[in-house]
Amino acid sequence: MEETQQVPKMMQWIDIAGRRKALITTCILTALTIGLGVYLSQPKVFQSDSLLSYQQQMVNTGRMLPDDNSQLKDIVSTLTQIVTSRTSLEKIITNEKLFEKERKELPMEDVVEGMRSNIEIITSKNGDTFRIVHMGSDPVKVVRVANALAARFIEENMKYRELRASETSAYTEEELEMAKKMLDGKEVVMRDYKLQFYNEMPDQREVNMSRLISLQNHDQSRQESIQNLERTRALLRDQIGTRKELMQAKLESSSSSDDASQGLSRQDKLERLRAELHALGLKYKEHHPKIISLRSKIAKLEQAEPAADSGLPAAQPGSGAREQDDKTVVALELQVKDITFSIEKLTKEKQEIDGLTKQYDKWISAAPVREAEWSALTREYGELKRHYDFLVGQNLQAGSALNLERKQRGSQFKIEDSAQQPVKPVKPDFLKIMGIALLLGSGAGVAGALLLEKTDTSFRFPEQLEATFPFEVLCAVPILPLKAEIVRQRVMTTTATVFFLTWASAIVAALGVLWTQGRIIV
Repeated sequence: MEETQQVPKMMQWIDIAGRRKALITTCILTALTIGLGVYLSQPKVFQSDSLLSYQQQMVNTGRMLPDDNSQLKDIVSTLTQIVTSRTSLEKIITNEKLFEKERKELPMEDVVEGMRSNIEIITSKNGDTFRIVHMGSDPVKVVRVANALAARFIEENMKYRELRASETSAYTEEELEMAKKMLDGKEVVMRDYKLQFYNEMPDQREVNMSRLISLQNHDQSRQESIQNLERTRALLRDQIGTRKELMQAKLESSSSSDDASQGLSRQDKLERLRAELHALGLKYKEHHPKIISLRSKIAKLEQAEPAADSGLPAAQPGSGAREQDDKTVVALELQVKDITFSIEKLTKEKQEIDGLTKQYDKWISAAPVREAEWSALTREYGELKRHYDFLVGQNLQAGSALNLERKQRGSQFKIEDSAQQPVKPVKPDFLKIMGIALLLGSGAGVAGALLLEKTDTSFRFPEQLEATFPFEVLCAVPILPLKAEIVRQRVMTTTATVFFLTWASAIVAALGVLWTQGRIIV
């Protein structure tokens, strides 16, 4: 059943191809003609490439080499940007006399961009090799440009490595100088800190403790001496007070007895008041009320007119004993003054010792803080010192790397395979263009034939009629053309055949001629 359904379908396709062969052939030949024209219209692009290898340097100067941690792809990528820069490509264009026509019509930026698009750098997946590919219309110039680009890679690599080595050396020198300044500044800070807090430093704690104990012992002895002197002074003051009280009692008793027995003269009263004033002066201060009262009485008696007195004043009884008591009191008061002076001196010394004790106590108390601060300073200094030593080594390595690059003994590019003159172009591809043209022409012919069949409403096979109408076809009458129709059909067929054969022959002849002329390269 499947075979009976497939056979009519196949016959339909064969019938369509037979009836629409002219359309299909026209599309195919037209496509081939257009493809040939497209191939001839496109400029021939030749390609030449140069193989370069990256040789690592044999001398290892340390970690400060410019490409120590770099991969080939990174190095090639960086150098590609340099080699394909406008300055570099413009120099190559000028030297090789490229794009003369374009340079007259276009700005240099567009010319350089066009040349840059014709350059390709291909890095190998394994190994330290890469290719420099250049494409152009002139095979001779393509070779020269490819070799010039390879030479530029080698030249720029040496310049780039020397520049990086110089920058690395300059950078390490700047860092070393900066580290030295920081290290010197930290040393100055540590020196000033130690000079400022020398007595509070941890290594002075034992000395401060011993001095503090010694000062405390001296302070204790001074305190004991002051207490003994104060007790002695208190006893002397008691004795002075007792004697003054006895003198006052005697003075009062003698003055009362004299006043009761007889009246005293003005001079006697002055003597008595002065003696009493002297006695009170030993006991009280100048501003005491009794002293002020006696002074006012003496002043009044001195201002009063003296009374007539024919005889000399009689000697007062007990005046010798009073003078003896006065001398004893004066001696005791001198001792009190000496003791007071000694107490003041000891008190002053004690205050000085107390001040020193507080100072040493302050130094001892500040020792833990200074120890922590000094530890922080020394820790920072240690880190700076290690960083400085590291930079010294790095600077030496950078200097060695710079000398190595200047002597051209560093990592270099080497041309393993120089560019050769290409024989055939890489663009356009004749077989590819003609194959695409044939495929498109065939597709266009088939699509046109199917489109015409869709618009045709006639029935070609009985099966189509049975599928469309609900009745069975009993018989089919073939077409019976007239003689004139047969002749016309033969003429049209012959004419079309000759036309298509001529067209195809012309295409084949053109291909042959172009092949012999070298305009078609497969």
